[in-house]
Amino acid sequence: MDDVKNKDLDQQRIFQPSGKEPRGKLDCYDWLADVPGEKNVFDMVEVQFKNTRKGYYRNSMNLPLEIGDMVAVEASPGHDIGRVSLTGKLVALQIKKANLRPDAEIRRVFRKAKASDLEKFEAAKAREYDTMIRSRQIAKDLRLNMKIGDVEYQGDGNKAIFYYIADERVDFRQLIKVLADAFHVRIEMKQIGARQEAGRIGGIGPCGRPLCCSSWMTNFVSVATSAARYQDISLNPQKLAGQCAKLKCCLNYEVDAYVEGVKQLPSKEIRLETKDNTYYYFKADIFSRMLTYTTEKNVPANMVTISAKRAFEVIALNKNGVKPDNLDGKGEDEKVRGEFGDILGQDSVTRFDKTKKKKRKRGSGNNGEGGNKDNNRQRGGGNQADGGNRQRQGGEGKGNRRQGGNEQPRQGGSEQPRRDNRPPRRDNRPPRRDNRNGGGQRGQENGNKQQTSAPKPKEE
Repeated sequence: MDDVKNKDLDQQRIFQPSGKEPRGKLDCYDWLADVPGEKNVFDMVEVQFKNTRKGYYRNSMNLPLEIGDMVAVEASPGHDIGRVSLTGKLVALQIKKANLRPDAEIRRVFRKAKASDLEKFEAAKAREYDTMIRSRQIAKDLRLNMKIGDVEYQGDGNKAIFYYIADERVDFRQLIKVLADAFHVRIEMKQIGARQEAGRIGGIGPCGRPLCCSSWMTNFVSVATSAARYQDISLNPQKLAGQCAKLKCCLNYEVDAYVEGVKQLPSKEIRLETKDNTYYYFKADIFSRMLTYTTEKNVPANMVTISAKRAFEVIALNKNGVKPDNLDGKGEDEKVRGEFGDILGQDSVTRFDKTKKKKRKRGSGNNGEGGNKDNNRQRGGGNQADGGNRQRQGGEGKGNRRQGGNEQPRQGGSEQPRRDNRPPRRDNRPPRRDNRNGGGQRGQENGNKQQTSAPKPKEE
């Protein structure tokens, strides 16, 4: 019996037995269950059937019912099998919430379900899918503009409820006759909406969680596109529609917070004036209170993002006839940094590079050293042939030195007073031998040859 009961619970989407949570979206937490005595006693119970169908029945037999018990209740005709979802004083509040009329007929609870009742109920549940597929084909053959979304058999198998969706009024009198002849049961047709169908079928939403309508939501509130506009969501029908092809119910969850946040921001119609441009509203991050403005009304160009506080400051300045330099208010700070922030050149990229000294131009007659150095470099090999004797430095310009080749000596050989009236510089260091012209090396080699070839004196 327990195996049959557990299997029945799985097929009905009737969740776990009493004492275990969660039990489903239509279950109410009984926070009066621990109240001692008879203060939490009520003669009516709430019974849940397949998917979202619920009913309220009177416990006229005073049966000891608990949440999760399978019971047989009165139906028309016969009896139905359901699960007790709530007992006690909270049932009265649920009846008030369901807007049940006071003069409505309240049916009775017959008994707790027996093994035979559960077996018959199981057999009826097994026929539901095949009945739904066959009824769809029958409606198609009759050319009815409707969709049969679900079929639910009564617990005793004598009645079947067909849930259908239709955009317009449908005359299904012929359909009922055909279905009664095909399935030999009493037929009842119930029209539901697209959201109710999604709640009965179930599925996974784009957020990765089970659909709200199939997990916890029971009351469907109308959703308008204004909810998307308040949240600055793109009005793309493919993104805004759920699996029911209607606007997502979750658009209403945070719309109140967005409405309150928008009231604390400047109006979208206000333009911000600066000395250079006129800025128009482009977008806003409501919770972080950041607004983005652009210089073009319909095109994102030269976008600047500022805080709501700065936007109100600019609006106040514009009302007084003052136009700030920049919209973000950072222009003056940057100017101060440019003038006083980098006194020591700390921000310079080339501050560690070595500065190159400029070379002096060697003019004719202006610098006596230039002539002396040139004359010293242009030594011939004739004077050094005598043994590589060093020539004295003085820059007198005498012609006793041989010049290499036909090159003429540079001017400036004689020392002249400097322009700054300082005495000419005397350098007593010996002239440097320069091997670039080859004169010094050749002269030294010739001098060595003459010394080696000189005749030795005769010994007496």
